Amino acid sequence: MSDTFDVVVIGCGIAGLSAAVSALEVGAQVAVLERAVREERGGNTRYTESFWRMRDRDAVSDDFDERLARNAGGHLDPEFVKDAGRPYEDWPRPLRAYGFTDPALIRVWADDAGPALRWLEEFGVRWDFLPTYFPYQSTTRIAPVGGGLALVEALAAESERRGAAFFYETAARGLARDDGGEIVGVEAVQRGRPCRFLGRVVLASGGFQGNPEMLARYIGPKAQWTRPVARGGYYNRGEGVAMGLAAGAAPAGAFGAFHAQPVDPRSGAIEPVVLHYGYGVLVNREGARFTDEAAGPVDAGYERVARAVLEQPEGLAWAVFDAGLDDAPHWRATVRSDREPLEAPSVAALAEAAGLDPAALSATLYAYNAACPEDTSAFRPDGLDGLAARELRPPKSNWARPLLRPPFRAWPLICANCFTFGGLRIDMNGRVIDLDGHPISGLYAAGETAGLYYGDYTGATSVMRGAVFGRRAGRHAAGTQ
Repeated sequence: MSDTFDVVVIGCGIAGLSAAVSALEVGAQVAVLERAVREERGGNTRYTESFWRMRDRDAVSDDFDERLARNAGGHLDPEFVKDAGRPYEDWPRPLRAYGFTDPALIRVWADDAGPALRWLEEFGVRWDFLPTYFPYQSTTRIAPVGGGLALVEALAAESERRGAAFFYETAARGLARDDGGEIVGVEAVQRGRPCRFLGRVVLASGGFQGNPEMLARYIGPKAQWTRPVARGGYYNRGEGVAMGLAAGAAPAGAFGAFHAQPVDPRSGAIEPVVLHYGYGVLVNREGARFTDEAAGPVDAGYERVARAVLEQPEGLAWAVFDAGLDDAPHWRATVRSDREPLEAPSVAALAEAAGLDPAALSATLYAYNAACPEDTSAFRPDGLDGLAARELRPPKSNWARPLLRPPFRAWPLICANCFTFGGLRIDMNGRVIDLDGHPISGLYAAGETAGLYYGDYTGATSVMRGAVFGRRAGRHAAGTQ
């Protein structure tokens, strides 16, 4: 089977659907290939609350540029990247292919976020400053009413109304080329049968968090202790990234890292995060503390904590509390697990229930309690209060109160994989860039398939990124830019 379109989009999440609708708006014939069945279309977007890091409907948050720039790469050579301050068309080719988050992308992203949000409003999406699952926020966030599912359904409906052809249970396997070697489409499999779709290609099939082989190859053996944070991640097998690299694309984003969240491994709920750990202590399977549970704002530090959990034996930890947890009246909003905590009248009984050594856990809590301030009247659960246990290793910088009052409670934690960071280098129009800094003719990428993040994930930016660059890629692939 071989079908011909102007644009072939791989993936049906925010990036792919934004590309499809923007191409359709200028009259292109568009195909959308989606691995899932129709009822589960949407990838990660379908299952996220889709917060955008914006101060209002037209402008990004005040810390947007600074946070992304802070996490732009490793120890960058200042002499090499100084040319990034020049207009993009004047950049040397090696810099265009360099693995860092360049300021040209950040600037376009910031400028286009507001227009992308307003564009989505045209399809019936409503926005509001909705409650989050954080104890308090260190930045501003807005979200679509109905979460990512509202975005998927609105854009899919608009795509269908404009005549896009959807092919469900269809997975891309490779790029199709003509006799001269130019990319002219995609080789795919639909329900086990090979097929081909011809047209300019937009890779928007997510990262590789659903591919154990790629996770082990890039992240290492500890990846076995992670899992996708929601069902959509299991569909993200990394073919888009692999196809692009095989075509000579420059890699971008940290291939050995991913956006991490601490979740309850017992729960099958969507994104079953456990984010109140700062009010208690975190211990590993040996009953020992291993990180500062409250080094800073939770919404800026939960990824650090999740990664620390992954480094523990079997990638498992326990968040332990006493009855004082209820002094933080909003703590239930920070736990999205549908499983109840373990509860016991004593530390020893709690340790037994959690499979921990009672003596080891008791010793850990004894040392922690002894290091807590005697006067805890300054405890403030809705912000950093400075109550610190500093004569302790590791220290606890805030919310340090002794754990003495029963009942004692504990939640297990693992490090969940929201999405992988490694992907393909793109320019500001979503064109995939090769290893020599040239655009690869006929090939685009957006969303998680386009690598961008390094260091710590800048929260509430992923869905926004998919909309902005998916929209730009679709327009350019349709020949309008």
